[in-house]
Amino acid sequence: MHDTTGGIQTIEVIDSHTAGEPTRVVVAGVPDLGGGSVRDQLNQMRDRFDHFRTAIVHEPRGSDVMVGALLCTPSDPDADIGVIFFNNVGYLGMCGHGMIGVAETLRHLGRMDVGLCRVETSVGIVNITLHDDRSITISNVESYRVAKDVVLSVDRIGTVTGDVAWGGNWFFLVKSPTFGLSAQRIPQLQQNAASIRRAINQQGYPDVDHVELFSDATDEPFDSQNFVLCPGLEYDRSPCGTGTSAKLACLAADGKLQPGQRWVQAGILGTTFAGQYDWSQQSPDRIVPRITGNAHVTAESRLRLDPRDPFAWGIRR
Repeated sequence: MHDTTGGIQTIEVIDSHTAGEPTRVVVAGVPDLGGGSVRDQLNQMRDRFDHFRTAIVHEPRGSDVMVGALLCTPSDPDADIGVIFFNNVGYLGMCGHGMIGVAETLRHLGRMDVGLCRVETSVGIVNITLHDDRSITISNVESYRVAKDVVLSVDRIGTVTGDVAWGGNWFFLVKSPTFGLSAQRIPQLQQNAASIRRAINQQGYPDVDHVELFSDATDEPFDSQNFVLCPGLEYDRSPCGTGTSAKLACLAADGKLQPGQRWVQAGILGTTFAGQYDWSQQSPDRIVPRITGNAHVTAESRLRLDPRDPFAWGIRR
């Protein structure tokens, strides 16, 4: 969209949060990405229009924790909509909290009612279901573990053991040591997780860009509590939908969680997602995770891109 005065461009967005983690859904104002698959359109945005990403999610309009979601036209004839996810450092294959935020935004716009919606992402089809109680379930892309009990030597921490798994993004899930998770320790947890990510990248897993730490707490009203470091070194305020999917894949591979059994994953803020899975019918070593949570719309905005503004396209670092 363009203002008729002064060459000002505008982008229409709707903000929400899912269990505390923000999503900014773009509904209008980004250039035509040329059609094709969502992956093709993501590549077009990355290669030709990445300045729109930085304008939307970077400061001064956004923040390092903001995840953007661009609604686009799917190529799969069975899909109802396409979504491209992006953040402060680039693009995401899938985003669990973001998909729940997209679903709540579609409900808010009157474009989705109780029932099923099929969404094409750059890594596959994700089904989202809106329930009568306003909760939302995503049936994620197939998830799986690729490496068990990888041992790392990490500066200032020592020996770290964990699994490498895919849940729509690549994760290193730390089994030991466990950590005391609290809001007061977030800076230290970020430092620890960043050190662990450097180590796992250097050990032959360069695609791992998320690190998931787990609590040593017991007797809590949930099955597990995590702290997730995201690609841009910010932490996930929610329990992380793709991270919970990766966790379910590891539990399934170890025989510690059965198909259909409920797993409640808490995040650093104490908010929760409920997870379940079924085994994939196509790949016997993969699961189809189902993640249920809630999102809340927080704002409807029109972003202004004024050519006189030195930070019209975001503050780039």
